[in-house]
Amino acid sequence: MEQKRIQTWARILLFLCGLALIAVLFVPIWRIDLDAPQYPEGLRLLIFADNLGGNVDIINGLNHYIGMKTLHASDFIEFTVLKYIIIFFALAFCITSVIGKRKFLYLLFILFVAFGVLAMVDFWRWEYNYGHNLDPNAAIIVPGMAYQPPLIGFKQLLNFGAYSVPDIGGWIFVAVGAIILMLVIVEWRAARNSVKSKPVMAMIISLSMLALSSCAQKPKPIHYGSDQCSFCKMTISDNRFGAQLITSKGKIYNFDDIHCLQTYLEAEASNLSGKERIYFTNFSSDHSLIYSKDAFLLKSPELKSPMGGNIAAFNQQDSLQKMKDFYHGSNINWIDIKPK
Repeated sequence: MEQKRIQTWARILLFLCGLALIAVLFVPIWRIDLDAPQYPEGLRLLIFADNLGGNVDIINGLNHYIGMKTLHASDFIEFTVLKYIIIFFALAFCITSVIGKRKFLYLLFILFVAFGVLAMVDFWRWEYNYGHNLDPNAAIIVPGMAYQPPLIGFKQLLNFGAYSVPDIGGWIFVAVGAIILMLVIVEWRAARNSVKSKPVMAMIISLSMLALSSCAQKPKPIHYGSDQCSFCKMTISDNRFGAQLITSKGKIYNFDDIHCLQTYLEAEASNLSGKERIYFTNFSSDHSLIYSKDAFLLKSPELKSPMGGNIAAFNQQDSLQKMKDFYHGSNINWIDIKPK
């Protein structure tokens, strides 16, 4: 009979997940950011469990010009029922923790996944309706144009860049989903082997973090000879140099020289969050992208980089030292030369 019960440490995690879901009622679950030259600080639509927040009035004013319906929380039945669904799952996690039966854990997992899938489908349907069902008498009409924001990620809509990403509440849902998935796997294996699994908290935490980090935007290879530098607009042609910046929203900017990256960071300082990830092209070897915190930099006037930055990046200190025999210069650190 004992073998049918969830392990104590797993029950504690379930209870903590239930408490975390309660917090979702008080923080935004999703957000849509809009960036455009006429709005240097950007516009943001926040979606809570029972309301809308952010720059709703300004966004509604813009929607009017292109024929989109204005956004009102009262028009969405989801805002009436969503908070009760969240409360249901919060209680379900806590009750499952107290009862401690594996069959309840499996049932809770199925319900939680089904809710997540249905919620995303409903969100896509909502975006589709608002982006396609336009007023034919609108002031601005672009034939064949639809204004559906991305379900997740980035999409260009005329001169607006639209970013759709989870907010605090959404990431709580992701974390809870990752944790209950891990618990189901561990408990299923324990039941299959007819022995109790040992509590390995470090494994659960690391796997959960891995599941979350997999949602983050990864660096993408620079296509030399076709991609343009996001600052100087020159074609990126020298595969020994180059850099890539990934914003906190997942948008990617490529540069043909670290000098262009530095200048871009200075020019856009007020529009950046400080959470950007920066990568440099490996000067030697396969010319892959190296995370800035792991890169070793050499500055030498003999390097002759495309825009005169004359900085090369290496993934190992030994590689840099060998290259100094050909390009005499000095070792530098990105933290020291990064625009403040």
